[in-house]
Amino acid sequence: MTTHTDEILVLGATGKVGRRLVRTLRAAGRPVRAASRTGTVRFDWTDRSTWRTALDGASAVHLLAPVDPALASPFVEQAAEAGVCRFVALSARGIDRMRPPYFQGMAAAEQAVRESGARWTILRPNNFHQNFDEDVWRAPLRSGHLALPLGAVPEPFVDVQDIADVAAAALTSDGHHGRVYELSGPRGLTFEEAVATIAEAAGRPIRYTEVTPEEYRAGLLASGASEEAADELNAMFAAMRAGHFAEPGTGVREVLGRAPVDFATYAARAAAAGAWDQPH
Repeated sequence: MTTHTDEILVLGATGKVGRRLVRTLRAAGRPVRAASRTGTVRFDWTDRSTWRTALDGASAVHLLAPVDPALASPFVEQAAEAGVCRFVALSARGIDRMRPPYFQGMAAAEQAVRESGARWTILRPNNFHQNFDEDVWRAPLRSGHLALPLGAVPEPFVDVQDIADVAAAALTSDGHHGRVYELSGPRGLTFEEAVATIAEAAGRPIRYTEVTPEEYRAGLLASGASEEAADELNAMFAAMRAGHFAEPGTGVREVLGRAPVDFATYAARAAAAGAWDQPH
């Protein structure tokens, strides 16, 4: 039997967006079920026995898409049957331009919530500011050199707290049903400009080098990445080079009524916290 407590289920609650969303919702006094593979509320896409427990009592779900697209629809159907009446799906800018086999979990999650019969909102953010200090690009930046195959096409990076704030609003207030929000920062920067901004904020030399997609793929494989992961990243970078995500989105201002966090503001905060201090 499902017990309805009007809780908000946040999948991926330990991730960059998820943990900020949990904090934001709780600060607003909202009951939250923070679910992850290792959390108190355990949720594992590949273990369907964890789905029912995670959904118990939830009336809304922040949906972090599965890697396997075949899992999205069964989960959303089960959630709707359990009493979930609102979904906010975290997707990505340009997901509709991606072709199989890349990023199909996000595409499937979008389709599943659209067909759920529940209220739904889709969030499509650009690359995160926090990819530079909490994820894949932090180590090379700390070492003084980031190399990527991106050319001079700008990217309007978005702050994850802005994404969390938009998600919180969509999960708890009306007016967002059937909306797809494109979430970005206020302006585009090339990666060379972004790295220069970080170097200035960190007060130390850090350089950006342009490499070919082939060189980048070879470097990923040499570092232990799988061929599938390397090919998917290169597919994303190819879409970025084509300019599909270069125009700033308006979603943050539409939902929150304020400008999104600028990259320079983010870089100053992260540098002050020691994100890119030179390793000893």
